[in-house]
Order: sequence, then structure tokens, then C-alpha cells
Amino acid sequence: MYLAALSERIGDPGVMALIGLFVGLLFGGFAQRSQFCLRASTVEFWRGTLGPRTAIWLIVFGVALFGVQLLFAYGQLETESVRQISSAGTMSGAIIGGAMFGAGMILARGCASRLLVLSATGNLRSFVTGLILTVAAQASLRGALSPARTQLSSLWIIDPETRNLMEVLPAYSGIFIGLAILAVAAYAAKRYKLSSWAIFGGVGVGVAVVLGWWLTAILASNSFEVVPVQSVSFTGPSADTLMTLINEPHITFTFGLGLVPGVFLGSFLASIIAGDFHIETFSENAPLPRYIIGAILMGFGSMLAGGCAVGAGVTGGAVLALTAWVALLFMWLVAGATDYFVDRPKAQT
Repeated sequence: MYLAALSERIGDPGVMALIGLFVGLLFGGFAQRSQFCLRASTVEFWRGTLGPRTAIWLIVFGVALFGVQLLFAYGQLETESVRQISSAGTMSGAIIGGAMFGAGMILARGCASRLLVLSATGNLRSFVTGLILTVAAQASLRGALSPARTQLSSLWIIDPETRNLMEVLPAYSGIFIGLAILAVAAYAAKRYKLSSWAIFGGVGVGVAVVLGWWLTAILASNSFEVVPVQSVSFTGPSADTLMTLINEPHITFTFGLGLVPGVFLGSFLASIIAGDFHIETFSENAPLPRYIIGAILMGFGSMLAGGCAVGAGVTGGAVLALTAWVALLFMWLVAGATDYFVDRPKAQT
């Protein structure tokens, strides 16, 4: 009811932007404190350790999956309103895009969300890499790279019934899978003695994803206009935000336009409070060409896969979209292979 009243005063787009800002503040602050990062957990996993970074990632994914599936179970989220499971999807995009993104996040030493979070803590490497990623994503979405993306996406298309795993799995499977993942995460958190802040931060990141789905669904159900039901994702919203700021004289408010600055501000405030803010630049051990290649691979790969490590992997995975799970799988597999061939030899010398 409060969202409906607010919508009457400032309009649906303004409310969507405020929801994005709120969710972004939570995500940014909690991600900064927990050091949530798919790339770090992937490296840890493939080097043979179910360690603290893997535990944090499992906490985030488990909370998001469990919470979003509860929304479905209690009728707070409808299948028809979620684009990831109500429309056709591209399996070829998930496979190829996920693989490209996995390789890219190893080269850039961070996924799209991590780059944005680190940028706010004074890491200029992440800031520059994030800008390149955003430009590559925009070129893949509407620019020179879009024909290649379209061609690769069309190689293997699946219908909504196949894409929606809730149509295939027994009822409430998502809730039980989420609980199982949280059980493994709890074991890892205890074994590796995660700090209370890390655990709380991981839970907070997962809750932010759930809140994005829930709050936009509430607004959509009370609006006479078509309101997209969505949650946290980064490459598409980052590209749209950048293009809006440099191309549009009048800003059109969207969820993403609130989310991206919200994440940046949340991470910045958390780093200031914790005393973690410091300037970092490129160096001999962090060469610029490596980051450029990684950013381009992630920008194109995320647009092809339907989202980044968070947008597809966590947000899409939480609604049990088959393409999201496939994209996440190939992110993990190719990231592990890239680390093995590129970074592990250096670690052993």
C-alpha cells in the first residue's frame, strides 16, 4: 500500500528508481563487508579448498534461492511476471556467454558486481575495467557487437516451459535446494571461522536480491502500467546508466538507474566506516592489457548469457531459470580452467 501511495505522488518510474537505490545500498554495503565475489570463490574451489570465499558465495546463493522460492510459494511472485522463466531463452548464449564471462572475470580479477563494489573503495583498476566492461556490454546490446550476439544467441533456443525448472522439478524443490545449500554454507562458515560480519554481509547480499524481486512485484501488482519485475543485475543496468548520463538530456528513471549508484554509494559508505578506503592503480603485477581483455570478454559474455555472475548466476538462478544455471555452470568451469592455465603457474613459482 505504501508503494502504491508513493507511486501516485512521484509515478511508477520514480518508485522503481527508489527501489533500485534502496536495494543497491544494501547490496553494495553488504557485498563490501562480506567480500562477496564469484571469481574469488571459484579460484578457491578449483584450487581444492571449500574455504571462506566459497562459504560466503554459498550463503548468498542459498539465501537468494530460498527467499525467492518462498515468494513463489506464498504467491508474492508470479511466474508470468518474471521474464527469465516466462519467455524463450538461449542455451547457446548461456553456454558461450557463461564461458566468456568466466574467463573474463579471472583476467579482470573480479566479476561485474565486484568491480563496481571495489571502484567505490578507491580501486581505480576496477573503475577503469568496469567502464570498459560497460562500453563492451552496450556495444553487444545495441552496437557493433550486437549482430554477433544475436547470431550466437539464435543457435539454440528453448521455450519457456523448458527454461522454467519449476515446471520440471517437484513442488517446493527450490526451497529444499536452498536449505541444502545453506546447510553446506553453514558447515563451511563454521569450519573456516567466518566472522560475524562476513556471515551477516553474505545474508544481506542474498536478502537484497530477494527484496528486489519482492518490491518490484508489489509495485507491478498495484500499477495500471506495465512495470518490469526484476532484481539485481549489473552489466545491462550499468550500460543503460552510462548511456543515459552521456546521451539523454532528460533522465528516465528505472530500477537499474537507482541500483548502480546505490551499490556504489553503499560500498563507499561501508569502506569509509570500516577504514577500507584506499587508492589502488595498475602496476607491473596488474597490467592494463589483461584487464582490458577480461572486461571485453565479460561485457560481451554477460549480454550473451543474459546477465553477469549476479544477474544470471544469483538473481536468475534464484527463480530457477535453466539458462541461468547453465550460464553459472560454465562461468565456474571456464573460470577454473583459465585460472589453471593463466594464474596458477605464477602462484607456484
